[in-house]
Amino acid sequence: MSYVERHLIAGEEVMFQTRHHWVVMLGALTLGTVLDLLGALGLVYILQQRGMSMTGRYVALGAAALALASGSLLALAGVMRRNATEMVVTNKRVIVKTGILTRRTFEMLVSRIESIGVEETALGRILGYGTVILRGVGGTPEEFDLIANPLAFRSHVQDQIEKNR
Repeated sequence: MSYVERHLIAGEEVMFQTRHHWVVMLGALTLGTVLDLLGALGLVYILQQRGMSMTGRYVALGAAALALASGSLLALAGVMRRNATEMVVTNKRVIVKTGILTRRTFEMLVSRIESIGVEETALGRILGYGTVILRGVGGTPEEFDLIANPLAFRSHVQDQIEKNR
C-alpha cells in the first residue's frame, strides 16, 4: 500500500497519480552498468591468468567483486529513487511524497491552489517529463523536478479546481 493510499481522508478519491520520470535513473544505471562491465571483464581476465600469485588473484577477485556489487547497488539506488516519489491528485488535495530514508511530504487542498505551472525543456517535451510548480494562496511556489506526464498532472489539478468551485 502506498503512502498516499494510507493517508486518504474520508471521501477522498485518487484522480491521477504519477512519479519521477525514468530519466532520474539514467546516471545511476549508466555508472552501475559501467562498474558491472568492469567487474565482469576483471573476472574473465583473472580466470584466464595462470601465472598469477594467489595473493594477487584474491586481491583482483575482491576488486572485481567490489565493482560488481557497487554497480548493482548503484542501479538499485536509481530505481529506488524513482519509485520513492508519489505525486497524486485527489478530488480534495494534491499530495507529493518524496524519499525513502528521509521523507518529505507536501499536501495542498485543491481549493487553496492559486496557480500551477509546468516547465519543460526540449528533451523533456520529447520524453514526457518536466517541472511542476504549485503555488498556494499567499504561499511560496513549490517545485517538483523530473516529473513524468507533467501536463496531464496539471490538467487533472485544473479539473479538480473547477469541480470544487
